Amino acid sequence: MTYSQDIETARGMIAGKNGTWNSIDPESVARMQAMNRFKTGLDIARYTASIMRADMAAYDADPANYTQSLGCWHGFIGQQKMISIKKHFGSTKRRYLYLSGWMVAALRSEFGPLPDQSMHEKTSVPALIEELYTFLRQADARELNLLFRDLDAARAAGDTNKTAEIQNAIDNHETHIVPIIADIDAGFGNAEATYLLAKKMIEAGACALQIENQVSDEKQCGHQDGKVTVPHEDFLAKVRACRYAFLELGVEDGIIVTRTDSLGAGLTKQIAYSNEPGDLGDQYNAFLDCEEVSADDLAPSDVVIKRDGKLMRPKRLPSNLFQFKQGTGEARCVLDSITSLQNGADLIWIETEKPHIGQIGGMMDEIRKVVPNAKLVYNNSPSFNWTLNFRQQVFDAWEAEGKDVSAYDRATLMSAAYDGSELAAEADERIRTFQKDAAREAGIFHHLITLPTYHTAALSTDNLAKEYFGDQGMLGYVKNVQRAEIRQGIACVKHQNMAGSDIGDDHKEYFAGDAALKAGGTDNTMNQFAA
Repeated sequence: MTYSQDIETARGMIAGKNGTWNSIDPESVARMQAMNRFKTGLDIARYTASIMRADMAAYDADPANYTQSLGCWHGFIGQQKMISIKKHFGSTKRRYLYLSGWMVAALRSEFGPLPDQSMHEKTSVPALIEELYTFLRQADARELNLLFRDLDAARAAGDTNKTAEIQNAIDNHETHIVPIIADIDAGFGNAEATYLLAKKMIEAGACALQIENQVSDEKQCGHQDGKVTVPHEDFLAKVRACRYAFLELGVEDGIIVTRTDSLGAGLTKQIAYSNEPGDLGDQYNAFLDCEEVSADDLAPSDVVIKRDGKLMRPKRLPSNLFQFKQGTGEARCVLDSITSLQNGADLIWIETEKPHIGQIGGMMDEIRKVVPNAKLVYNNSPSFNWTLNFRQQVFDAWEAEGKDVSAYDRATLMSAAYDGSELAAEADERIRTFQKDAAREAGIFHHLITLPTYHTAALSTDNLAKEYFGDQGMLGYVKNVQRAEIRQGIACVKHQNMAGSDIGDDHKEYFAGDAALKAGGTDNTMNQFAA
C-alpha cells in the first residue's frame, strides 16, 4: 500500500470508533506504521530469507552477482554500515551483515574477553541479532522521519512537484533491513541444544545460520590449532535440528550454511559408526592414521577397526583423540561439503589457512562434480596476512614464469621497503579483484570479513588517543573526527538526531499537540551542523 492509502486506512479505522479516537491523527498513525515496517524478528527472518534465495538464484545465473558482508559486533556498528552503503551506493542490494561468534566471545560476553572456543553465553548470540535489527529498524525510522519533515516543508511552501517527489520516495523507501548470516558455532551442545539456540536466533531475525563440524566442547577458532571434528552423522543431526527450527517457526526459506574445518583439523574425538564398507562412517574412518596389528599386539585399552579383512589400530593421542592421516584435509573438506549439501545444507563454508583462489577452486571443482550448483560462503579473514600472502603468490607466479625476482626476498616481502615495488602493486591489484575473481573461478557466492569492525575500532581509537593526548590536543578530535564527519556527510555527526531525538519530538507532538516540550528548538546545539 502507498502512504496515501495507509492514511485513508487509518482514517477509516478512527472513524469507526464513534468519536472516541478523534484526537488520533490518521497521518501520524500512517507515519508511525511506516517507521515500524517489521513487527517481529520472524517477519525479518522471512523477509531476508527471500532476499537470500533470490540472490542465490541470481548468482547461479551469473557469478558476477556475488554478495558481501562485514562482521559487526554492535547494533550501532551494523546500523552505520548500512547507512553508509545506502549513502554511497544507493541500495543495500547484495550487501548483508555477518555475526561472528569470535566477536561475540571477544566483545560481548559477561565473562569479559574470551577466545573463540564457545565459552561465552550462548544467549548473547540471539541478543546481538536482536540488537542489530533494532538499530537497523531505527535507521529506517530516522530516514523516513527526515522524509516526513521534508514533506511537511514542501507542503507548507506550496511546492506540489516537491511534495509528489518526496511522497514517491516514501512509497518506495528501501529498508536498511538486510540478511544476517549468524554464527551458531558448533551448536553449543548436542542436537537438542542446537535446535533450542537456533530457534532463539531465528526468532531474533536470523534467516541464515552457519554451523561448523567441530566438537562443541573442544571448539576452536577456525584459524587456530587443535581443532577436532566430529563424524558426519553427528554433524548432520545438528543440521537437521536447524532445519526443524526454521520449519517450526514458519521460515521455510531459511538458509543453513555448513562449515567444514577439516582442512586445519587433524584430529577426531571419536571413530564413526559404520554398518558396511563404503558407508559414510567407513569413509570418515578411512582417513584415520592407522597401523596394521594382530591380536597379540593389542594393549588392554586399544581400539581397533577392521578394514579389508585386517585389524587396524588408529593412532591415538594421550588426549584420547584420534589422528587423521597427513595430507587428507582437502579430501575431507570435499566429502564434508558434498555430504552436507546432500543432507539439507544450502551453502557451504570451507575454512582455509590462506586466501588462494587455486586452492579454493580446486576443492570446489571436486564438489561441483557431484553437486553442480554448490555455492561457497568464504571468510576473507583478518587472520590471513593478506599483504604477505599475495606478495608471495605473485613472487611464486613470476618465478614460475621465469621472470627475474632477484630483487626480492620471499621471506621478507611484508617489509615496507617493498611497498612501492612492481611486485607490491601487482599483489594489491590481485587483492582488489580477489572477491570478483574468486566468485567467478571458485564458486564463492558470499564474501565476508569476520572481524573487520573489531580492528577498525582499535585502529581509530589508537589514532584518536595518539593525537588527543599528544600535541594536537582538541584538534586531534576536531580535524580527524568531527571535521571529517562533516566533510564526508556522516549521519551521526548530528548525534542527537541519530539517537532518535527528532523522532521523539514528533511523537511528543502526536501525543500532546501544542503542549509538547520538544528538544529540537533554536537552542539545540545540533543546529550548528545545519551549515
